[in-house]
Amino acid sequence: MTLRLLFDEIRSRLKQISDELHYPQVEFEVSEAARPEFGDVSCNIAFLLAKTLKKRPLEIADIISKQYQKNKGKFVKEIAAHPSGYVNFVANFSELNNSTITSSMQKRYGDINVGKNLKIVVEHTSVNPNKALHIGHVRNIIIGDTVSKILHKSQYDVRVLNYVDDSGLQVADIIVGFKYGGYSTEQPKGQKFDHYCGDVVYVNMTEKYETDSNLAEKRTLVLKELEEGTSETAKFANDITRKVLDEQLKTCWRLGVTYDCLNFESQVVRSNLWKIVFEKMKSMGIIELEKEGKNEGCWVIKSADEEDKVLVRSNGIATYIAKDIPYAAWKLGMLDDPFYYKKHAEQANGRILWETTLEKTGNKLDFVGEKVITVIDSRQSRLQKLITKIMSDFKSQEGAYFHLGYESVTLSADTAKTLGVDTSGKEAQMSGRKGIYINADDVLDILGKKTYEEAKKRNPDLDELSLVKISEQVAVGALRYAMIKQDLDKIITFDLTESLSLEGDTGPYIQYSYARASRILEKAETEPNFDVSFDGLTTEYELNLVKAIGKFDIQIEDAAKNLSPKIIARYCYELAVTFNTFYEHVKVLTAEDKSLINARLCIVYCFKETLVKALDLLGISSPSRM
Repeated sequence: MTLRLLFDEIRSRLKQISDELHYPQVEFEVSEAARPEFGDVSCNIAFLLAKTLKKRPLEIADIISKQYQKNKGKFVKEIAAHPSGYVNFVANFSELNNSTITSSMQKRYGDINVGKNLKIVVEHTSVNPNKALHIGHVRNIIIGDTVSKILHKSQYDVRVLNYVDDSGLQVADIIVGFKYGGYSTEQPKGQKFDHYCGDVVYVNMTEKYETDSNLAEKRTLVLKELEEGTSETAKFANDITRKVLDEQLKTCWRLGVTYDCLNFESQVVRSNLWKIVFEKMKSMGIIELEKEGKNEGCWVIKSADEEDKVLVRSNGIATYIAKDIPYAAWKLGMLDDPFYYKKHAEQANGRILWETTLEKTGNKLDFVGEKVITVIDSRQSRLQKLITKIMSDFKSQEGAYFHLGYESVTLSADTAKTLGVDTSGKEAQMSGRKGIYINADDVLDILGKKTYEEAKKRNPDLDELSLVKISEQVAVGALRYAMIKQDLDKIITFDLTESLSLEGDTGPYIQYSYARASRILEKAETEPNFDVSFDGLTTEYELNLVKAIGKFDIQIEDAAKNLSPKIIARYCYELAVTFNTFYEHVKVLTAEDKSLINARLCIVYCFKETLVKALDLLGISSPSRM
């Protein structure tokens, strides 16, 4: 076990002491001490008892501390009442070192059974198949992928979906471009097809609509044909969107992201799910038919504090939300599954990517969940709030459908300039229609080129293949970490130079810490022997590193319960900082005697193994050379 042993022991003993002193049981917190001089662990139990017992927190803390001294247990060395009223504890590292180091060597170290095998769906990416993925989309993809990994580590049964909007307005735009705008369906040599569709066809068609009303009429016609799905235009659109989708998936795979199933909007529309859900909402009184006013003849969702939401127009045509509601109900397993499933691809990690089909020739598989997490940016909050409420009414269960929102990504002025976008010294706000965005592939290429040059300079003995592999791993790590280290409700300003720095809170800094540990173990030329006592690890730098290693499962539990991938990013950074401080102050290979050298090699090894597991949750590789 890990630091959790210490926390659990303290928690159990304090509950026992409360009974011994005839104190009421309260929900107190046991957490890491805020400052080193407070010890290793602090507890707020005295504050919570003060009102009931009508005593000062310090007085209660002092009584509890004295009672605790009678039986300190295995992992506590000292107990003290702080003047502020906290009960503080100093760990018995003679015991904790052995426990933490032994546990961290285990293959499944950090696993925590929060999920209890609950089936959970995580849907992310969901980019219209009319363009390449840009840096804004990457934030969605990385959030969804990281949350999926954290939930899997926490023993949830996770299914990862990617919703493909292949029948919407943005797809209609490029189809109009190919059929009526004069654009070739073959991209220029050396350009990816998704880049061509987004950078050339989509952007230029947006401009042409403003001057050619005939094209706008064509778009309306194409959109109708896409939704019906039987015309030659619809078949042509299917070929185009799948070609774009395959290129988008190549970018996702380059980022280390994989999925379980692709769900196509066109099939949701033609599946008859909407009719079933529409009748269910009418019978439950969730929607009403307006008989007067501006929405006369429309089916609407009433709202007490916002404008009513039109679900079906007076002409009988459903609005876009009508596609999202049945899909959400399907994800929660509340409707009979109309889909069959066929293999789309085998991904690099061996994971099969399936796709939905209405043809009855595929397999019947299970991609629904008892809970659904949908990763969509905060601009969709109102729509997601409506869907969340409807799903709660359908399932009679709060929290079954959860919208994980996040803010947008902007580009720093310097980065925008580097990539050929002039913003007059301001941050760049991206817009797909205006062509103001940076494709994810281009960012990775630029980061990779910079990393390659640096890796070659530092490792002149490495061959070309190794250098290219390292540069790609560091480029992906830099981008993924930059997208995940911020709070979800904060706008990210992405800067190429900052993200590649080997100093500060960046992916490469953390990866470099792993490479440094690997180098120490390589120079040792002997395997660490773990069948020893670790009582000799007594310096603050050694103990701090052991504590940091021992917090891994606690951080995973926190991240899973709060759906906060930033917690793991912050843990990786703090772990790397703690190790680098240890490296600067503690001799490893030149320690006074062989037993101490071995003990320190053991914690270097445990650090390395813990960091690689933590970085895996972020989807970041751990190169042994940089």
